Amino acid sequence: MTPSSSEWLAQIDEAPLDPSREIVDPHHHLWPDGGALPYGVDDLVADTTSGHDIVATVFVECHASYRVDGPLERRSLGETEFVASSADDLAVRHPHAAPIVGIVAGVDLTIDDLDDVLDAHVAAARGRLRGVRDALALSREPAAHLIPGANAAGKFEDPAFRRGVERLGERALTYDSWHFHYQNHEFAALARAVPNTTMVLDHFGSPVAIGSDAGRHDEIFESWKHDIAEIAACPNTVAKLGGLAMPDNGFGFHEAGRPPTSDEFLAVQRRWYEHAIACFGPERCMFESNFPVDRFSLSYGTYWNAMKKLVADFSEPEQATMFAGTARRVYSLD
Repeated sequence: MTPSSSEWLAQIDEAPLDPSREIVDPHHHLWPDGGALPYGVDDLVADTTSGHDIVATVFVECHASYRVDGPLERRSLGETEFVASSADDLAVRHPHAAPIVGIVAGVDLTIDDLDDVLDAHVAAARGRLRGVRDALALSREPAAHLIPGANAAGKFEDPAFRRGVERLGERALTYDSWHFHYQNHEFAALARAVPNTTMVLDHFGSPVAIGSDAGRHDEIFESWKHDIAEIAACPNTVAKLGGLAMPDNGFGFHEAGRPPTSDEFLAVQRRWYEHAIACFGPERCMFESNFPVDRFSLSYGTYWNAMKKLVADFSEPEQATMFAGTARRVYSLD
């Protein structure tokens, strides 16, 4: 069986824990047929209605459906248009499923006409634009990655880029970054430089253990712990907790004959989650599915079961915050 296929994932079928727990999934993608990892409205609905109480979702840019012509800085509008149309389609055809209530768009924050382009995304999103992800990710071993980053070196200290991130805050928009663990210091420096913009750390800063880093999780964890504490010391930062099931994280779930159970997943990953929560506090943490990318390793339902087990001993208000409250606050969803 092929990892990530429905047949492979179906080998683990766990009943949903705490099924009445409201969840806002603040990080998923969509791709059309023929896209990088096809995942459309019907796929999303199949996941969000599989047993957990997913009440809303936020789409995050993934270079899907870009325009093929026109000015480069406006081609990402094709993605925002595609997602807005998908969200409208979902609402009509699946009125009882979780709606897509937010869009984090892809925008080049260094451009001169940034406000004009942001205005165009606001219009294209039809009331759903909540932020921008113009990621820092730059892989030092791109050939080893399933999803290599190829952004400009030193981007975090580019004055034009920092002005763009600052402008997001002035417009009450968030800034998301996906990058690798060895770039966490860049994200921290950017957060300190732009204190009035809400900075969202995606995927724990993506610890990677492939290529020359294969098998080095323990060593990476020790340095990563300090970097996460440094980021959390910036009061304008919040953390998305998820995205550690990508093949590039090096845990090898996708190479097994079956996906992990929620207990098996936690046995490997618990320490990363617990450290991030300890540093940021529940009020600055939100669980994220990162689907369909994390589907390479486990099912949607298994992920949420694992998170519920992870924080079972936290107070009810703390759990409600991590599963929905932080996402609602950060992305202004209420």
